Amino acid sequence: MKHHLRRLIIIGILLAIGAGLGWYWSKPTPVLVRLQTVDLGEVQATIANTRAGTVKACRRAKLSPAQGGVIDNLPVKRGDHVESGQLLLELWNHDLTAQVTLTQRQADETAARATEACVNAKVARREADRQLKLQKQNLTSEDVVEKAVGQAEANEAACSAARESVRVAKAQVNATQELVDRTILKAPFDGVVAEINGELGEYVTPSPPGIPTPPAIDLVDNRCLYISAPIDEVDAPSVKVDQPVRITLDAFPGEIFPGRVRRIAPYVLEVEKQARTVEVEGDFTNPADYSRLLAGYSADLEIILDTREKVLRVPTEAVIEGKRVLVYNPDDQRLHSRDIEVGLSNWKLTEVRSGLQQGEQVVVSVDRAGVEAGVLAEPE
Repeated sequence: MKHHLRRLIIIGILLAIGAGLGWYWSKPTPVLVRLQTVDLGEVQATIANTRAGTVKACRRAKLSPAQGGVIDNLPVKRGDHVESGQLLLELWNHDLTAQVTLTQRQADETAARATEACVNAKVARREADRQLKLQKQNLTSEDVVEKAVGQAEANEAACSAARESVRVAKAQVNATQELVDRTILKAPFDGVVAEINGELGEYVTPSPPGIPTPPAIDLVDNRCLYISAPIDEVDAPSVKVDQPVRITLDAFPGEIFPGRVRRIAPYVLEVEKQARTVEVEGDFTNPADYSRLLAGYSADLEIILDTREKVLRVPTEAVIEGKRVLVYNPDDQRLHSRDIEVGLSNWKLTEVRSGLQQGEQVVVSVDRAGVEAGVLAEPE
């Protein structure tokens, strides 16, 4: 009897253990979820560029001499700060400078001959006037008077012709000097020499029409910079000049530079047929920011279209199909689907006009496997 009772007790214990293990193994496993509390705050409607933008200089010139030749003088190097009008590069031009000297000497000679001719004209005019006075006193013949007057007029014509020759000679000097100037490259504005393509003794040539070649000097004015970024054609109609923007740069992670929209291109770029964009330019609100930047940095524009303060908001990644969220109920530890009405939205936050209350918790990790309405959940 005792053995029978002991056997029953052992069997009961084993059955209880088995039932417990069966319940443990069969109970649903909660999914790990990342939650965010619904709170009050600011929400902005924004749009951003579809591809990386670029920091550009307001003034940047890729310079080359107006004609080809051998570099004879290169007084600057990469990184030099230069002033407007400063010499950057000069080609070998000794033959042209000699021609300038020659034409200048010829001009000087022409000017001297003109002076001589005009002095002779003045002398002849005085003689003609004197003969006219003598004629009135019947002290000279008419032939002598006519000869003196004719000589004076001829000399005056020679003076005028000589003066025109002087103007022609000066024009020849200027024309020859222009040929020399075509071999000289000067800075059109204050800036920094970003690149030099050529060395002393090397031959450089300007770009033929339709065939781009590297510039001899790349000059950049870093005192004025702006951002050029492509905006999707669908978003472009919402963009207006002077709208505030947030500028971010890969070179300064975590920093945001305030700015504004300065220009909207009046045409659509068709570089990619399926992704047409409009070029939008933004500049920096704080001029001191220019000192930290370099032309060519990659940058992004986030254009602020509208702002609302003290509104219910949730992370944009928590909104499913633009109209519902998963709410975590701590009482039953399950997720519940909730339809909501959304307002302003950006890539980070979305305004909730109805369907949620402040303090409720919504699921942010909606893309995880097993996260759906009705399941048991465990907050991370």
